[in-house]
Order: sequence, then structure tokens, then C-alpha cells
Amino acid sequence: MAYAILKRTSITKSIAGIGNSIRAYASVAVGTDLVSAAPSVALQKARSWDEGVSSGFSTTPLKDIFKDKKVVIFGLPGAYTGVCSQQHVPSYKNNIDKFKTKGIDSVICVAVNDPYVLNGWAEKLEAKDTIEFYGDFDGSFHKSLDLGIDLSAALLGPRSHRWSAYVVDGKVKVFNLEKAPSEFKVSGGEVILDQI
Repeated sequence: MAYAILKRTSITKSIAGIGNSIRAYASVAVGTDLVSAAPSVALQKARSWDEGVSSGFSTTPLKDIFKDKKVVIFGLPGAYTGVCSQQHVPSYKNNIDKFKTKGIDSVICVAVNDPYVLNGWAEKLEAKDTIEFYGDFDGSFHKSLDLGIDLSAALLGPRSHRWSAYVVDGKVKVFNLEKAPSEFKVSGGEVILDQI
């Protein structure tokens, strides 16, 4: 038992250290045009395997997600993980009416997961009808924005930092980035609501 706690503490410190060392290098900032920053990137809308097959494994170009829209988007390390499931997604789900009142067209969650895992997770969280979930299966979206992070210390491999943004017609108006992926201080729904 003590070994498990020590090991968990060691992993958490390792993850926190990784986040602190990379945080300053994210290329996305207020004013960034996400479509231009990741021109060849497309995301995968959360769906069942059968829906994936019937759509020919279609992807969604960033311009289709952001063009002529007001979007709140948040990225997180991964489906079914602690902070992501217990705090991050609920902070947006529980405030969806407030986002709509502020004229937000879409609230989007993106993670370095396949769209099938995200679909199951969204259903489990009962959030699929309020939040749009997109997979960044190969991490190319997050890599393009320098928001990728190696979380191998937690057995997660390449993932995303924890972040949020308010985006109008593809351009970032507000951007928040946690110091470490285990933190949840600046990227929650309540925080960005006050920034819009």
C-alpha cells in the first residue's frame, strides 16, 4: 500500500514537472488563427464504430468546426481519467445554458483519443447532447499548437495539456493553459465564462 502511494506521488510529481517545463512553449496564444496554425489537421467527431464505418471514417476539417462560429473549446489529457471525468467535462456540461446565453455556438472537448473511446466516455458522462467531443487520434492538432505532452510516466503516452480557449471565426480570443495536466485551476467552464 505504501509503495502504491509512493509510486502515485512519484508519477504525479513527474507529470507536474513535465507540465511546468513545457508550458512556456505552447505556440497558441490570443490572436492565433487555429485553422492557419494547423492547416492540414482534421478532427474526428465522437461516434460509434458502426457510425465510423458508415461514414467512411470521415474527419472534420478545422475550418468546418470554427468558420463563422463562436466556439469554446477545451483540451484534456484523456477520456476516463480522474480530473477530466470528475471536474473538467462537468464544469462545461453544468454551465451549457450560460454558454448559450452568451451566444456560444458550440462547446467542444478535444482529446488525444480515438473517436470511439470519446463516444463511450461522452455517453457515460451524459454529456454527448450538450458538448461536442472530437478525437485527435494521432495528436496532430495538439502537436501543431505545441500543446502535446508525453504522459508516459502515467502510462498514457503522448497526450494533450489541459487547456481552454474562446475562439471566434477560428481566431483565439481567450486562452488558458494549466501549469500541469493534473491541475484544474484556469481551464474550467466557470473561468472561461467570466472571460467571454
